[in-house]
Amino acid sequence: MNKFCNSRSLIFLYFCILATLQSCFFGGNRGDQGELVGVPDRESFEQTIPYGMTFVPSGTFHMGQADEDITSSKINLNKQITIGGFFMDDTEITNNEYRQFINFMLDGSDTSADWTEPDIMASLYPDTTVWEKDFTYHMGDPMVRYYYMHPAFDDYPVVGVNWLAAKEFCEWRTQYLNDFRESVGQFPMPNFRLPSEAEWEYAARGGLDMAKYPWGGPYVRNGKGCSLANFKPGRGNYYDDGFQYTAPTASYFANGYGLYDMSGNVSEWCEDAFHPASYPIVWDLNPTYFDELEERKVIRGGSWKDISFYIETGTRSYEYRDTARSYIGFRCAMTHLGRSSGLEF
Repeated sequence: MNKFCNSRSLIFLYFCILATLQSCFFGGNRGDQGELVGVPDRESFEQTIPYGMTFVPSGTFHMGQADEDITSSKINLNKQITIGGFFMDDTEITNNEYRQFINFMLDGSDTSADWTEPDIMASLYPDTTVWEKDFTYHMGDPMVRYYYMHPAFDDYPVVGVNWLAAKEFCEWRTQYLNDFRESVGQFPMPNFRLPSEAEWEYAARGGLDMAKYPWGGPYVRNGKGCSLANFKPGRGNYYDDGFQYTAPTASYFANGYGLYDMSGNVSEWCEDAFHPASYPIVWDLNPTYFDELEERKVIRGGSWKDISFYIETGTRSYEYRDTARSYIGFRCAMTHLGRSSGLEF
């Protein structure tokens, strides 16, 4: 019995040694055996939806006018293009969100090391005087005094911010997020940025190709006569939609992608330079038109002061990059990494 047990122990020991040798010489990472297997122990990355954003899935649509070109401008003729998936703020950046950026810059942290307080106030701080300068013989003083600073307007879209300041906000927001992710050992997220003109229009249509407005159909009121956006319903009439100036963000229904105020409230800066003939020359996959020498930048969506033509999804307009207005704000976008149908979000 003892001999049998000893023999069985020896056999078991033999197989243990054999398994160890096989693991050493033939097991483990096959990259040690001359095989192409990639870098071992590569950190995985799962892109999550940034706070305040919604996912816009990849797709194809007809960019350009969705109704009559009443100005005969011929600058937005239809072109079928494909857009890759991306994230987009579900509302315009609000006064209170922008205040977080300004306060952080004024704190003098490492992020704002290249910015002095006079530079911040001159270049990044919202120009509240636009409420007086944009309109002649208009009592804009109450808006100058209260629109940005008073808590009553915290959830209203920030205005008086030019294209350059909006770009700086995106850079700060990127570093602010990724500094935190790095501190907890996470991989950085892609940069926040302004949406391209094509991305903006694709997102505005909410999955409805050739939609005249984000809600689809050709009218600016629903069956009960209620306005579906904040704009100028008629001559001298700014209030039939419920607000004489801007409205709190998300005051109207979202479109099919969960985005609010893609028509009306405030026009929105896009990344692209403006050119009346850009549509024919840009590519039909994720088109962009960048020109550092062109000071005109695209704005989209129309605003609280505009008639219905300017809040159509296909209407193009522009403003100079260093000019701030009481009717122009912005929202951020972020590229989605990898292939996605959007169903996981």
